[in-house]
Amino acid sequence: MTKRSALSCCFVLGAMLVATNLLASTFVPPARGSAGSAAMLGAATAASMGAAPAFADEIGDAAKKLASASYPFVKSVDWTSGLALTNPGKASAADWTKAIAKAIDMGAAMDSSLLKAGTEAHHKAIGSMDAKLVTSQADYEGTIAALGRMIASVPESKTMAVYNEFGKLVDPAVPKYLMSSVNEADAKAAYSALMEFKDVVKAHPITAKTGAAPANPKLDAAAGKLADASYNFVKEIDWSSNLAAQKSGFSGSPAEIMKAIDKAIVMGGAMDGGALKEAALAHVKAIEGMDAKGVATKADYQATLAGLGKAIASVPSSMTMDVYNSFGKVVDPKVPNYLMSSVNAEDAKAAYQGLMEFKDVVKAR
Repeated sequence: MTKRSALSCCFVLGAMLVATNLLASTFVPPARGSAGSAAMLGAATAASMGAAPAFADEIGDAAKKLASASYPFVKSVDWTSGLALTNPGKASAADWTKAIAKAIDMGAAMDSSLLKAGTEAHHKAIGSMDAKLVTSQADYEGTIAALGRMIASVPESKTMAVYNEFGKLVDPAVPKYLMSSVNEADAKAAYSALMEFKDVVKAHPITAKTGAAPANPKLDAAAGKLADASYNFVKEIDWSSNLAAQKSGFSGSPAEIMKAIDKAIVMGGAMDGGALKEAALAHVKAIEGMDAKGVATKADYQATLAGLGKAIASVPSSMTMDVYNSFGKVVDPKVPNYLMSSVNAEDAKAAYQGLMEFKDVVKAR
């Protein structure tokens, strides 16, 4: 583990959730009615969290049909646009965080083997992207099938919770605006096929299985020590800021940023399922208990550190370094100094020192 690896993973997750939510809005209106429409948004927001291989033939067959019907639409989307980093409404950072918590909770309920297989499908799809960031139809089909099986492994209520929560935050004008940027007939064909796919997924539920996180008393104690050293720093951060969604913070191209995200996906896919679930649920609890400034309680913050530590400890150090190095290449070098200027330098240094000690415990497994 390195000094910014855990933070990088959090940024990756947040960025993917925002991007996929806006994509879903293209032909899924923010109304909160049927479970059918909910399937699309559930699939989108969970995309960063994985799926599975040919587990149920019906879902695989339906994925093939959906891929064929929607691929022209996929090719018409400008995947290099920074639009996904724009707030599609007037919701606050706290509102978006609460919606993200619903997506994290949904991901935590998914079968761990399906999560792993889903990351592999996404990794393969990123590998076949063209200059416009469009994957091959075959790999696109693979990700759809993976997402379908992943969604099939959670209760419908969790999918609906994600759809409803994000639906509250998206301005009703957004779907029309996004529709204007693509071929309307292609978008409608994609939506119709999506509704058929949703019915197949709903009709073929999969029982989720995930083991418990491995016990690690030393890491739990180290998380407590890091929480003590860094909580003052955490309280000083302006969590209502939209800085994390600013393009100016990146110096790499969309393709380079996507490759960095791919490294994080590969790392996530290699993590122990039980540890990943523990970390996810710790984040959900922390978000539920945050104050008006978006700050979690110290106890909940400590639990998220322990969860992240166990998840990162379950993968080879080389994977963590791949994530760190890849994001280091696409983040503007000016960012660290700018961020340091916004907090108490002594508190930031104490947090960093605590993180370095925590890193050593994680690395030692």
